[in-house]
Amino acid sequence: MQHCTIISVGVFCGLLSWHISKPQTTRFYQTNAEQHQTIAATAHIEIFLDENSAIAVTEKQPVQIELFKGSVYFETNRNASNELEVKVGNAFIRDVGTRFRVSMLNDGSSNVAVEEGQVEIRVASGSHLISAGEQANFDGLNITEHQLVTETNIAPWRLE
Repeated sequence: MQHCTIISVGVFCGLLSWHISKPQTTRFYQTNAEQHQTIAATAHIEIFLDENSAIAVTEKQPVQIELFKGSVYFETNRNASNELEVKVGNAFIRDVGTRFRVSMLNDGSSNVAVEEGQVEIRVASGSHLISAGEQANFDGLNITEHQLVTETNIAPWRLE
């Protein structure tokens, strides 16, 4: 009887650890000067990397992207709303809309511009919604320079 209990506990623990520890896949992408790249993160999320940019894409729900440098443009299907989260430094951006660009600036801050829909930026001072036709600079603490932007200035390299 004791042997059956030990074997049962061992099998249960093995199945539990297999179920809990599904491996996470992270893919890295980087572009050089005068190079652009298009990535299909999922069937509903397309990513456009500008030149001299680097990101990591972690396949989990929601899909998590970390921007290390440069600019990246996201185009998501309306059905993929809330399925994408972008980490930029200490700030997090949650996709509530469908098309937006995130850039890391030379001074250490970052910028987001929304072409269609909305994004939510979470920084230490709180959450802020940025809507279509707007852009904002941010760091891990605050949102600054929240202003209007024209569609042609959001990701002009993507249209080339």
